[in-house]
Parts: sequence; C-alpha cells; structure tokens
Amino acid sequence: MLKKWCRMFPGLAWQVAEARHFVAALLEEEQSNLVDDAVLVVGELAANAVQHSRSGWYRGWFLVVIGFSDDLVRIEVIDQGGDEEPMLRSVTSPVEEGGRGLMIIAACAKDWGVKDRPSGARCIWADLARVGA
Repeated sequence: MLKKWCRMFPGLAWQVAEARHFVAALLEEEQSNLVDDAVLVVGELAANAVQHSRSGWYRGWFLVVIGFSDDLVRIEVIDQGGDEEPMLRSVTSPVEEGGRGLMIIAACAKDWGVKDRPSGARCIWADLARVGA
C-alpha cells in the first residue's frame, strides 16, 4: 500500500456511522460506486466488531485502516477479538438471523479475509478495485 490512514473509534453502535463518514471523506475523490461499496463494507465490518467482539464491551474500541495503492483500496477493521468467531460462521449460513453482511462484502470486494493478531485482536480486511485498475 502506498498510503494509509487510520482512526480508532469507541466500540459503541453509533460510532459505526462515524466510521462510514470517515471512509467516505477519505474517498471523496474516487468514483461514486467505489465510495458506496467502501462505506457499505466498513459499516458491516464495524457493526460486526461492535456486536460480535470485545470491542462492544465497556471501554472497547475498533480501528479502521484505509490503505491506497494504484489499483486497490484496502479497508481493514481491527476489533478486540472474542471467544467465538461469529463472523466466519455467518458467511456460510445466510438464512440465519444476521450473517448477510459478509456475503455483501464478498460481493463488493475483489478479495477479503481475516487475520488473527497475537494479542487476540482480529483484523477483517477487504480489497476494493479502483476504477480503471
């Protein structure tokens, strides 16, 4: 990645909207479909962080990282981890309550994945193609 920006957010449900605004502001020069996809992706990942990890606990937080290269925009949401991995299970079971968010991310992204951190934190990332790439 040529350039990265990041911002930490309190692990509160209303901060998901702030994360979306942060990403939209960083991508204001990009094509509108990329901005729309990026806002959708970060909203889903941030909501999952608050809802399904320790990030939503008292004094919890999540980190949003946006990386830019010539052909990609990478969105990463780093949460504080948890005892379970509900986000991974939800991708394979779209008929259960919730769980459609990561299917949407998979449809928007060129690629996406999960990286576990030694501290127990989890990073979910998605690469979005820039127009003309």
